[in-house]
Amino acid sequence: MAKIVASIKLFPEDIIANEDEMKEDIKKALPENSTLYRIDDEPIAFGLVALIAHIVMPEAGGELEKIEEALRKVKGISEVETLLVRRI
Repeated sequence: MAKIVASIKLFPEDIIANEDEMKEDIKKALPENSTLYRIDDEPIAFGLVALIAHIVMPEAGGELEKIEEALRKVKGISEVETLLVRRI
């Protein structure tokens, strides 16, 4: 089965005090069949930093929706926006 990479922008509820802790929470929240490739920081304004998570997952129906739902449940994340999905 082919794999895809989704770049997902995660907006924080507030200024992230412990970025490493939030990154670990994101890794733990992902379903078993997906892996976190990397996380980039993107400054928004006034100290707010969005996280861009690049997640590798199987190309199967409904996988992206499952990941988005899991990420919405992570403490400190207010909004989840899929930026790009591509096949690898």
